[in-house]
Amino acid sequence: MNSAPLSGLYASSLSLLTDLYQVTMAYGYWKQGLQDREAVFHLYFRKAPFGGGYAVAAGLAYVVDFLSTLRFSDDDLAYLGSLQSAKGTPMFPQEFLTYLRELKFTCDVDAIAEGTVVFGNEPLIRVQGPLLQAQLVETALLTLVNFQTLIATKAARIREAAGQDTVLEFGLRRAQGPDGGLSASRAAYLGGADATSNVLAGQRFGIPVKGTHAHSWVMAFEDEPTAFAAYAEAFPDDSVFLVDTYDTLEGVRHAIKVARDLRANGHELGGIRLDSGDLAYLSREARALLNEAGFENVRIVASNDLEENLITSLKQQGARIDTWGIGTQLVTAYDQPALGGVYKLAALRKPDDSGWDFTIKLSEQLAKTSIPGILQVRRYETEKGQPRADMLYNAAEPLPDQLTLVDPLDATRRRPVRPDAQYRELLAPIFRRGELVHQLPTLSDSRAYAQREVQSLDPSIRRFLNPHVYPVGLEESLNTFRTNLILSKRPQRPA
Repeated sequence: MNSAPLSGLYASSLSLLTDLYQVTMAYGYWKQGLQDREAVFHLYFRKAPFGGGYAVAAGLAYVVDFLSTLRFSDDDLAYLGSLQSAKGTPMFPQEFLTYLRELKFTCDVDAIAEGTVVFGNEPLIRVQGPLLQAQLVETALLTLVNFQTLIATKAARIREAAGQDTVLEFGLRRAQGPDGGLSASRAAYLGGADATSNVLAGQRFGIPVKGTHAHSWVMAFEDEPTAFAAYAEAFPDDSVFLVDTYDTLEGVRHAIKVARDLRANGHELGGIRLDSGDLAYLSREARALLNEAGFENVRIVASNDLEENLITSLKQQGARIDTWGIGTQLVTAYDQPALGGVYKLAALRKPDDSGWDFTIKLSEQLAKTSIPGILQVRRYETEKGQPRADMLYNAAEPLPDQLTLVDPLDATRRRPVRPDAQYRELLAPIFRRGELVHQLPTLSDSRAYAQREVQSLDPSIRRFLNPHVYPVGLEESLNTFRTNLILSKRPQRPA
């Protein structure tokens, strides 16, 4: 995998990959002398996407690249200097722009590894350091993590439906622009796709690239057999024929004729592709024709707005499809446009440096009330490594001897933890004082890890319809502290 997926692509500063209010808040902190006050932020989502029981963490490599190269260039500062207030005066004074010119990222960053299965309210990334810096990176971190986590999760669901079949990501032409296409190809591969049609993603990330031909190839020739023969001449060992330009089953017969010619010359047809019609029926008929002709090993590739539920249905109908080409539904996360990740302030160092002021964002909905503290995620597992439950706890406070997990939405639901329970801590150091201290795995290694992670979940959590809710609880003393903090912040109005 290319170690610089962002800066290598754009070859320019990405410091302005942010919302304006991040810069205005940064200026406000600087003006009030708060820029260096130590702060802690957590990036997390509240609910797993697609109505599913889990998500697959992704995007950390982009985050590392972004933070490693975070600098304000002369062009960045010139643009910020050109912005004007409502009265036509400069929005940002020159002294602040000079401060930004000299700014160097010095935060600590801890993160959950790409490919890890994660659940609602669990911090995927924790940023600790000067308030101005930790605030300034919010938008970029959210856009880098939200989208890739969403797509990796969708790919994992498609992988689950496809089983041992090959899954190809074919979505670049339907992606949300070049950025979305490239990020989606990477995240889809991490989540379980076997290859991509995106050649740039292949070059940048080392993802295997695969493809066939379009209907226009067939239409450019006098007839279908001539088109197939010409393609076979160009790619005698890598031909997959799109057979539904005119009549699908007749197209299969034409493919068989060219396959015989290939075999006579020491080559084999790789496959045929079905892109329309009743895929269950057509794949069964195509398989019968191919087998009867002695081409049992010719693969049947299917495309046409496929996703995990349709793949499951086609398999239940006895479809004879070996390879699934997934485009629009995967790279656009068609049935859920966004993950909904958030980035919340959870702690501020006391002005006298005597400890922490833990912060909370309230809401009329408890699910949207943030969790204070410097959070760590502890995953309890069976001896075979199967996840049992996750505990969020405040790493700034000592843990009690007896641990109890409390459901953050229902304090009456509690789960005591055995003293000898096996566990691992999920948030690991990535940056210390702005210096990278973690060697990222290759994309292929993260992909293999993701598949192990998903398969370690109980099938009831992986199912698509009404999945079992994986237990994620607050450590009891954290839950008590959170409740008391809510009561202290919420106005007490008489009845």
